[in-house]
Amino acid sequence: MPYDPRRHHRRSIRLKGYDYTAPGAYFVTICVQGRACLFGAADRGGIALNDAGVMVQAEWLALPARFPTLRLDAFVVMPDHMHGIVVILEPRAGDVHLGDAVGAFKSLSTNAYICGVRQHSWPPFGRRLWQRNYYEHVVRDEAALNRIRSYIVANPARWAGA
Repeated sequence: MPYDPRRHHRRSIRLKGYDYTAPGAYFVTICVQGRACLFGAADRGGIALNDAGVMVQAEWLALPARFPTLRLDAFVVMPDHMHGIVVILEPRAGDVHLGDAVGAFKSLSTNAYICGVRQHSWPPFGRRLWQRNYYEHVVRDEAALNRIRSYIVANPARWAGA
């Protein structure tokens, strides 16, 4: 069903008044449009990434080179989505906003995927590779960070077992 602003009202999941340029850890989930399994498949309790999945992983790992005050923690690329922990270090004037980093990742990986469709016959996608938005969660303490890391590490086995 196409988006209709009169019927579909998007509720923000962002913390009201929270500064998303603030130093700290953020848990992010980004989903493929329509949850299409474009990046790999379940494989014996894990996920076997295809070439597109390897490309997505490489684009994610390249983010700190583009945003020097950003560090990556645990992450996983799944067949139809990815999870990652992004850490924003001490900010400087004009530095990264969480949305900037996610937007850059989505744009760069989409462009690389389009090249893969043209050059390597990867499965094509519709209007968008990624869903319009993404899920984010402010990681508030070390215990939460460790729980999220465990979730990310265990996700392939849970997904493959479903």
